[in-house]
Amino acid sequence: MSLCKHCISGVRHEGVPEGKETQINGVDVYIATPTVDYPKDKAILYLPDAFGHQLINAQLMADDFARNGFYTVIPDILLGDGVPLDAFENPNFKIADWLAKHTQEKTRPTLDKVIDGLKDQGIKEFGAVGYCFGGRYVFDLAFENIIKASVVCHPSLLKIPADLNTYFETSKAPLLINSCTVDSQFPHEAQAVADELFGQGKFTPGYERAYWEGCTHGFAVRGDLSDPKVKAGKEGAFNNTVEWFIKYV
Repeated sequence: MSLCKHCISGVRHEGVPEGKETQINGVDVYIATPTVDYPKDKAILYLPDAFGHQLINAQLMADDFARNGFYTVIPDILLGDGVPLDAFENPNFKIADWLAKHTQEKTRPTLDKVIDGLKDQGIKEFGAVGYCFGGRYVFDLAFENIIKASVVCHPSLLKIPADLNTYFETSKAPLLINSCTVDSQFPHEAQAVADELFGQGKFTPGYERAYWEGCTHGFAVRGDLSDPKVKAGKEGAFNNTVEWFIKYV
């Protein structure tokens, strides 16, 4: 499995993050806390793309989840080694070399430490949303029914159809997929396989796939908001995710 050029391209968004960078169980995290009353036993795990928890785009979205009443945590599953921001403009960046340093064997234990730390703080139920690289880990958590609801936006590193079959056979977490037009990581063929397997009520916990016309892999977190279709896709994927978590977490 590998990542594609769209996994490390995109646009940095503008804004000032309102959350805080801290640690949970010894792991760096970004936490966005609602300013209104919210359930203290629930949390959303925001599993980031290859740029990691410090990408401003991700932090701004975590803040937006918090505005909708969700205590949201972005764990540094990349251990401070996210893809550098200059990769946006650096065609010579070797994504394969970077990926070799961030296998599931290295990243999953870090994620588990954060989950254990949150449980120690009283969190009992989790929803998870994963973008690109992070989508792989939403599936892994769902396989073990650690999370109550799943959302993936243009997921990477999935084995199709094997991972979809495993999800169907083992998970009880309702699944929302935000897909798009141009996506070598989760192309139209994979989208069709997912619909055939999960759709029309076949996956009883719940399934939905949204399709964002005119968007490219990465649109939901790194899209060019000056493009009306991308802006609509990014905002629509976010709204879908919020509604999914309201319904199922």
